[in-house]
Amino acid sequence: MMTAENQDQRQRAIAIFQAGLRAVEPIAAMKSYCQLSGSLLSIDGSNYDLDRFEKILVIGAGKAGASMARAMEEILEERISDGIIVVKYGHLDELKKVRIREAGHPVPDQNGYLGARAIYQLASTADEKTLVICLISGGGSALLTMPVDGVSLADKQATTKVLLECGANIHEINTIRKHLSVIKGGGLARAVYPAVLVTLILSDVVGDDLDSIASGPCVPDSKTFADCQDIFNKYGIEQDIPAPVLQHIRRGLAGEVAETPKAGQEFFKQTQNVIIGSNFNALLKAKAKADELGYHTLLLSSMIEGETREVACNHIAIAAEIEAHGYPLARPACVLSGGETTVKIKGNGKGGRNQEFVLAAAIRMAGMRHITAFSAGTDGSDGPTDAAGAIADDQTLAEAAVQGLEPKQYLDNNDSYHFFDQVGGLYKTGPTNTNVMDIRIILID
Repeated sequence: MMTAENQDQRQRAIAIFQAGLRAVEPIAAMKSYCQLSGSLLSIDGSNYDLDRFEKILVIGAGKAGASMARAMEEILEERISDGIIVVKYGHLDELKKVRIREAGHPVPDQNGYLGARAIYQLASTADEKTLVICLISGGGSALLTMPVDGVSLADKQATTKVLLECGANIHEINTIRKHLSVIKGGGLARAVYPAVLVTLILSDVVGDDLDSIASGPCVPDSKTFADCQDIFNKYGIEQDIPAPVLQHIRRGLAGEVAETPKAGQEFFKQTQNVIIGSNFNALLKAKAKADELGYHTLLLSSMIEGETREVACNHIAIAAEIEAHGYPLARPACVLSGGETTVKIKGNGKGGRNQEFVLAAAIRMAGMRHITAFSAGTDGSDGPTDAAGAIADDQTLAEAAVQGLEPKQYLDNNDSYHFFDQVGGLYKTGPTNTNVMDIRIILID
């Protein structure tokens, strides 16, 4: 039975998470970087006289795309000529000028292809008297799908599935995606040239690398075909990759296919890229809330990567040190981290990296009291589930024992969702219309 102490601690963890989430709310973030005074649009210190443009186009992709577009509509109003945004199913908002296309994520689908093609066609109408405003957020890679000649949508879907299941990180997945796409890896910047291009970005990538966020459709690509081959070799997945994909990569290695656009090419000369929100921004606000609640707070990093279970064990090891020795923080303590871990799929269960993190943490917490573990995706969806993440404490394993459940079996089967669905602990928000990776919270009371 949940004690009042446990319930209070869980509510505090959720309050800390929600404070971080508010810091990266797309509309507020957009308006803090973009202001219109008369005909002068100021974006992060750069000024654009809108009277010199005959057209203003708004395009982009990502889970936060609809809310970002709404903010731009509120700023520019009738000055927008046309626009298309591709978002994940259900991540919607009310728009007047910009058209919304819904599509699949994390595995791309036909709607994503049709949406990407429509954006590319609209972008290709831009000329030197056009201002193109591109809105990019997490999920853009899967949602902006336009394969190169010879590679089908089914080939890209199969390749994405293999990369996700082998444990490749987002940088590696996007390296492959860019080299299989017409629109990613600088392809969209090439399409809009000679127009002026401004890209506003909510970062969902560790380190905020511009060429990795949504696979960098508007920036030079620093990766090569050789990097793609290295990724296949690293994970030993070449035999699982569709033949047309392998053939395209090999043709690129042989110089038979042009590389993705690189730094210094002319169509990047009239571009501006601005990150309007990131995981670090969210963690800073989460830390401020934890401090306000009376915790001694340690912000580990916004750049945590690696296998989810190992990351969970490391976090609980820090919590155990705090509980046992008051080091590196005195109790009550809050340990925060962000970033994006990976899950190597071995079972056939249901879950996501955040739920799996919390289940692994709960198992590691056996015998410990006063510790609460929470992890959730800022986009509101964790893997192919309707949960954003999960929360656990000493009551979690106790409830599992009462029900005769074996947590390790659920972990081995990658079935964290059904475990928490039975013992309690699933955290559901629905689509948040933002995305800056994950927030993990460990509270030691």
